[in-house]
Amino acid sequence: MVNARPLIDSYPLYLDGQWVEPQAGRYDDISPATEEVIARAPDAGLADVDAAISAARRAFDSGPWAHASAENRARCLTQLGAALTEHADELFALSQSEWGCLANERAIQIDAPALTANRSGELATQLTDETVSADGAASTTLLRYEPQGVVSILTPWNFPHSLNVMKVCRALAAGNTVVLKPSPLTPIAGLALARIIDEHTDIPPGTVNVVTPSGIEASKVLTTDPRIDMVGFTGSSAVGREIMAAASTTMKRILLECGGKSAVVLLDDVEVTDELLERLLFEACSLHAGQACILQSRLLLPAPLHDEVVDGLVELVGRVKVGDPTDPETQMGPLISRAQLERVAAHVSAAIDEGATVVAGGRRPPGRGKGFYFEPTILTGVTPDSVIAQEEVFGPVLSVLRYTDDDDAVAIANNSQYGLSGAVWGSDIDRAFAVAGRVRTGQIAVNGCGPGDAPFGGFKQSGLGREGGGLRGLHAYMEQKAIGLPTR
Repeated sequence: MVNARPLIDSYPLYLDGQWVEPQAGRYDDISPATEEVIARAPDAGLADVDAAISAARRAFDSGPWAHASAENRARCLTQLGAALTEHADELFALSQSEWGCLANERAIQIDAPALTANRSGELATQLTDETVSADGAASTTLLRYEPQGVVSILTPWNFPHSLNVMKVCRALAAGNTVVLKPSPLTPIAGLALARIIDEHTDIPPGTVNVVTPSGIEASKVLTTDPRIDMVGFTGSSAVGREIMAAASTTMKRILLECGGKSAVVLLDDVEVTDELLERLLFEACSLHAGQACILQSRLLLPAPLHDEVVDGLVELVGRVKVGDPTDPETQMGPLISRAQLERVAAHVSAAIDEGATVVAGGRRPPGRGKGFYFEPTILTGVTPDSVIAQEEVFGPVLSVLRYTDDDDAVAIANNSQYGLSGAVWGSDIDRAFAVAGRVRTGQIAVNGCGPGDAPFGGFKQSGLGREGGGLRGLHAYMEQKAIGLPTR
């Protein structure tokens, strides 16, 4: 039976299988759509974070999870998957209030995480030793993957539930114990997950701990404490660099999925259809109000297509309904916070100062006095080296750049500190594939065919390591051990 209590609540912290009142007080959790306080989040202090790390360390060193059978881990993760499905409507209501999730995002943000939990359970049962000895060797070498130990997981506010579930489940499937720290802008997402784990699974106490500090000092402990073996982080490249530096003192293993400023290239032989224009606008600008690292926020156009594509996109922008996430007709919701709203507006203003032209959007929607809303925005006349073309805006802003030929398009696409995603569209598949192969990025789609269950991550400052992608992603949370045995 579905638990009648709502998932939006002023939770305590979740430490060692217990709900513990925070020592550092509480802070407001504010809805981006209404600017109202929806809960009072527990502000974890240094002592709370220390307690969480201690619990995870004990659970790994002497608890049952690290030594549990693959079948038992799979059973617990399957329990979690079933519970996430059972509570999907409540999780969606939470997502609408806490981070402005829309109905057209539910499949990604709410429904998919249950599948992720189940898939993680399946992967746990597929971990086996590999024989890597050369033929004719006098001994046998086995390659074994073992859990890292205690993993601190730091997640962002844009897709908090899906990322919390993905990272926690992958770490657990590998046999690790976890301290999860959600963003202070979406703390309830992590605590609600803890509640579901606590009430609906047999995952042992201390295996998963959730702390929600608002301050940097308490958060930083999760990257420096010697009892932590690995840090898994998704967020900005600037913070990712700080985590690399902090974790280096103890040589912690790190998994970083950071920013992006990806390019979508329309080749001059592409057929410009309404479907293509709608997809460009969604995947480059309006998906979750532009708050996604994988968005292709640089649109590269050849001269013959420039005006046709821009005019079509401007028309589409005029029809996008921006508003309340609970309205099923809404097509784009709010930005996460006032600070993010001001940041996006400042980027657009700076782009104008650098010579770009706003051909659509560029302001708060009329009549939206409450909520952190910004119109989907298209900028033309953007140059490759301009700030708007180089920095991740994390808002609904699409920058249009011109290119002359395929070589120029590749050069502009690669003129970035990032390399996370991308796309190429063209009628000649071989040509489009050749262009895609020259773009230095972690994943790229040709004519809308995005990579499937493949490892996800980026080149350059888009991160370090890969997640997802079956066992390859699970191995990211594990260490390799080579064992030599006499040949029998």
